[in-house]
Amino acid sequence: MLLLSLVAMTTDAQQLLEGDLLFCCSEAPNAITRVTSGVEALPIDHVGIVHRIGGDDGPLFVIEAIPPMVCLTPIDTFLCRNTNASVPQVVVGRVNVDFDVRQSVRRCLMLVGKPYDDLYLPGDSAVYCSELVQMNYVTPAGQAVFGTIPMSFHDSTGRVLDEWVDFYSRRGMAVPEGAPGTNPGELSRRDEVTIIGKYPRQL
Repeated sequence: MLLLSLVAMTTDAQQLLEGDLLFCCSEAPNAITRVTSGVEALPIDHVGIVHRIGGDDGPLFVIEAIPPMVCLTPIDTFLCRNTNASVPQVVVGRVNVDFDVRQSVRRCLMLVGKPYDDLYLPGDSAVYCSELVQMNYVTPAGQAVFGTIPMSFHDSTGRVLDEWVDFYSRRGMAVPEGAPGTNPGELSRRDEVTIIGKYPRQL
């Protein structure tokens, strides 16, 4: 069964294009999914970027910012880490506006090896997952495809969650509520992104 699943995922992966976005759903609620919501109200808490090394026939990888750093992950490793046999765990998004795919991916690749930003702060040398997309996807004119949004660490009542208060207080910081940023769930809902499929369901 596992072998068949891997074969199916590998076959589906051939339909992915350079620069496609892979949004990952959490199997259990967490601090991110409690304050953000993805497309179709899915609990999206991570995003990676499709990159094919060596041209049209080269192997597929995912550029992603995960602890401890921005890295290149083989597509099968990424999908196996984020899928199970019964529930779609990876949602595939495709940018539907004119953007410079090669330049955008090249910009992302230049950050491979940079540390992961577990504080989710703008303007520092570390990078978190959706920030990798937001700051590097550009139009042919060099403009950002995705603007920043005010960061949200609050629930539907407007209350900042205790776990975020504790998280930042342990680092001697106030919660950066409202600071410019991004998150993978909101990114999946952007008008500039078309959802084209889900794994492990066939695209």
